[in-house]
Amino acid sequence: MSSTPIKRALLSVSDKSGLVEFGQFLADNGVEILSTGGSAKMLADAGIAVTEVADYTGFPEMMDGRVKTLHPKVHGGLLGLRDKHADAMTEHNIGAIDLLVVNLYPFEETVESGADFATCIENIDIGGPAMIRSAAKNHGFVTVIVEAEDYESVKQAMSENDGATTPELRRKLAAKAYARTGSYDSAISSWFADQLGETFPDRLNVSAQRQETLRYGENPHQEAAFYTTRNPRPGIATATQVQGKALSYNNLNDTDAAYELVAEFDPADAAAVAIIKHANPCGVATGTDLVDAYEKALMCDPVSAFGGIIALNQTLDAATAEEISNIFTEVIIAPDADAGAQEILAAKKNLRLLLTGSLPAPHDPGMTMKSVAGGYLLQSRDNGRITEADLKVVTKRAPSAQEMQDLLFAFTVCKHVKSNTIVYAKDGATMGVGAGQMSRLDSAKIAYSKAVEAAEAAGLEGSLTTGSVAASDAFFPFADALEIIAEAGATAVIQPGGSIRDEEVIAAADEAGLAMVLTGMRHFRH
Repeated sequence: MSSTPIKRALLSVSDKSGLVEFGQFLADNGVEILSTGGSAKMLADAGIAVTEVADYTGFPEMMDGRVKTLHPKVHGGLLGLRDKHADAMTEHNIGAIDLLVVNLYPFEETVESGADFATCIENIDIGGPAMIRSAAKNHGFVTVIVEAEDYESVKQAMSENDGATTPELRRKLAAKAYARTGSYDSAISSWFADQLGETFPDRLNVSAQRQETLRYGENPHQEAAFYTTRNPRPGIATATQVQGKALSYNNLNDTDAAYELVAEFDPADAAAVAIIKHANPCGVATGTDLVDAYEKALMCDPVSAFGGIIALNQTLDAATAEEISNIFTEVIIAPDADAGAQEILAAKKNLRLLLTGSLPAPHDPGMTMKSVAGGYLLQSRDNGRITEADLKVVTKRAPSAQEMQDLLFAFTVCKHVKSNTIVYAKDGATMGVGAGQMSRLDSAKIAYSKAVEAAEAAGLEGSLTTGSVAASDAFFPFADALEIIAEAGATAVIQPGGSIRDEEVIAAADEAGLAMVLTGMRHFRH
């Protein structure tokens, strides 16, 4: 790889931040500057000597600017191997271009603005990606910059190496250049797929920006990083971290689960709090205010709540912050927090407080992706929601109005618990959560036993599940789990239905005096 001084540069950018300063640096170091359009005008207006690309190539810009840099004198200058193609470059009067500074037409921003189809098409850059790829391929000789943030590293290298850049820097910038053109093409192909109504195109292109390199992954021997996409859902990707040490991989995963759950409950209807441990809720409740909701959620499983993640659907206030600060909490995430709450939590140096500005809409469409050996599983996100009108009463007794409210609440929580799951709920709060068991029967037993422990911790007799309702994320394959639910003191059950033994299960519910409704929709979560 060569480290000869940079003698000629081509600058053509849509993001003009830092352009004049960098252009002046190049000029001061004897670099000939080529440019186009607005970039050339800005440099010239600043008194920097600049040659228009059209004057350099001897070929005018045409077709409304679509053709201006697609010329052998440009691409030959970028692609020519200085040690092999010197004769061809001399024969065809092609001068070497040692530095390329290009960023692309704002296609992504144009799409995000809601522009029409034709406008989006016009904002697809052709010459820019072509030049970037040419320069990056020939990084043995050519330096390529695609983001203004890299001006300083190039300036430093040139200052330290008699006007040249190092092979290591050029290779790093080339990798960054290809990542940029790759993400740009990904955005275009995804937009086209959306325009064509293709939910699952033949080729899946994924583009994301690294936001943070994490200390480690799920375990200390694993490496990890956090990447974000353009226009992310409100949540961990949009949150401002007000205080606390850096978030870990598990913190981010659990906090996302908590916020998606609490967003199911409209803040205009009631305050809601979700307490999450290892991506599963250990307590969820709605209340008259956040303090009420938090206390109800905590009662469900105060042991597991220690070191958990707390999500709120309303602005965190001082009274709630005071209550939360009584036990160790890893992360709090909320749309906002008032000054009093922030002052109280500031004393908890290890607690992370994340403020998002808004809640994600639970009914919005979207996609989720999971890696498997040799590929990916892609699916639409589970935005299914059940209302009372969707329910089918299948038992002799119909649920009361209160039971119906609690059934819908419990089934909403079920959606966010790992399968197999049974959730007991009463008065808008979870009373017991059985998560992630291989048998639905075991989930029913675990949730019941934890409710007994929680009642004892609260100084109550019996079980929190007495007088509750129960929700199952999928159908009951046998009536045995239903028998445990009846033993736990639940009075009504909500489940998807669809088992070959539905009649047997319904008969068992009738025999136990339970009301049962079917949703016709399941919520497996793996």
